[in-house]
Amino acid sequence: MKRSLFALSAVVVAVALAACGKKADEEQVIKIGHVGPTSGEIAHLGKDNEYGARLAIDELNAKGVMIGGKKVKIELLAEDDAGDPKQGTAAAQKLVDAKVNGVVGHLNSGTSIPASKIYSDAGIPQISPSATNPTYTRQGFKTTFRVVADDVHLGGTLGRYAMNQIKGKSISVIDDRTAYGQGVAEEFVKAVTAAGGTVASRQFTNNKEKDFSSILTAIKATKPDVVFFGGMDAVAGPMLRQMKQLGIDSKFMGGDGICTGELPNLAGGGLVQGQIVCAEAGGVEGEEKAGMEEFKKRFKEKFNVDVKLYAPYVYDAVNVLVAAMVKADSADPAKYLPVLAKTEGYKGVTGTIAFDEKGDIKNGALTLFTFNGDKREQIAVVR
Repeated sequence: MKRSLFALSAVVVAVALAACGKKADEEQVIKIGHVGPTSGEIAHLGKDNEYGARLAIDELNAKGVMIGGKKVKIELLAEDDAGDPKQGTAAAQKLVDAKVNGVVGHLNSGTSIPASKIYSDAGIPQISPSATNPTYTRQGFKTTFRVVADDVHLGGTLGRYAMNQIKGKSISVIDDRTAYGQGVAEEFVKAVTAAGGTVASRQFTNNKEKDFSSILTAIKATKPDVVFFGGMDAVAGPMLRQMKQLGIDSKFMGGDGICTGELPNLAGGGLVQGQIVCAEAGGVEGEEKAGMEEFKKRFKEKFNVDVKLYAPYVYDAVNVLVAAMVKADSADPAKYLPVLAKTEGYKGVTGTIAFDEKGDIKNGALTLFTFNGDKREQIAVVR
């Protein structure tokens, strides 16, 4: 009797082990990390990014992805860096320890740059959907990529626009001293100077400040045609409101950090029609617009909110990572990284994606916008 029970138990264990082994053979788990500021002043943008990653992964899992002849399940490991470099590096190390197969993020240049060394040391590919500081891809890391144009293009285009289209004679520049804000402001100043212009006032703030009375009073004395701000919408909104209170009616320019649907709300009635000229890194035109509009529709249906800014670039970044894994027939970073680096002609919702030798997007587009009322309106797509 004991021998029969023992034999029966052995059969049960063997069957269970076989079932587990079969399931393991059928499904492989791929971990993709996402990092963005889902708390703090720009949490609305961080959450927008995270939603872009979740939509991409949900759609990929629904379609079914095969790697190495096996169906894979993709999991998102989402971390909050609060836009803080120290928290960003801690989040990066956490993802490395979790053995993620790839990372999409971070949102800010100030967090993407220090985190990039951690991913590089671990050999894990990182695609930022929004970090525009040139330093990010100029550190010699083979694991570092981005799907938007950098500040050289962004700030330079805005500087030339200020001189050639707005015909700015008195130009004031403010930046928030972050890697992004300072970087885009410096490129703006370079372009203004190269076009024969001068900067009448150069001011500095930080990315949490709400009172700009002293800065704006100094700027007002120069009677500016253009005020350029290097920073994010959470600071630009109150700044615009206080400019209106002080009677400063100059054009207000900035990069993609201020070019968001939230800006009118953050400005609290301080936004004058046609006053803003901002540039978003990226942009689609012609037939590509239909794909972007369809993406925005799916995004709204899933999360019941509109796209704020970078979500489409996060969505494309996740899909580009997975496409490289499929082409390499492996989710092992060491095996698919060379394939990722050679990405050419990938048709995303943000346009065609290809990387140069630094990991920068080739022929990156910029879209110039203004605001009429609460609505953001496109001026032009430039490359």
